[in-house]
Amino acid sequence: MLRLLLSVCVVMLARSASAQSPLPAVDVRAPDIQAFIKNLPKDAVSDHPIRVVDVGGYKVGTYGVFRPRTAKQEAVFHETKMTEVYYMLEGAGTLVTGGTLVDPQRTSGNITVRADRIEGGVSRRIAKGDVVIIPAGVPHWWSNLEGDLSYLIIRPDPEGTQKLK
Repeated sequence: MLRLLLSVCVVMLARSASAQSPLPAVDVRAPDIQAFIKNLPKDAVSDHPIRVVDVGGYKVGTYGVFRPRTAKQEAVFHETKMTEVYYMLEGAGTLVTGGTLVDPQRTSGNITVRADRIEGGVSRRIAKGDVVIIPAGVPHWWSNLEGDLSYLIIRPDPEGTQKLK
């Protein structure tokens, strides 16, 4: 009986120690980001995951985005608790955040509501090197592009909706 009790204690201590072990850091290297974005389709807005990892109870995704000036720039609102952090790699344009989607359209099975534009909101010029943090639930829209854009989106995902990659 004492052996069984000691065995259970050892197993519980081992599980407790392993549960407290820090998760490994994940690198997303500049050459990998550049190659990923270079290979994205150039005829439409491309927003694809480079890496999505579990960071201990929630997920964080790093996405590469190519947004051609010639593509339709839709206003969007995401129905999740996921914040988006944009880091601009190339190009410049006017980003509108907040306000109200005009004539919103919900796509079945999708968590994103789309519209042609936003009324109200805050407009600002965003360019290479800038960072914008868009809290969950905030509508956003590129109302004007000065050329093609390339940027990263970091998406902390407390609901775990992203697929690991």
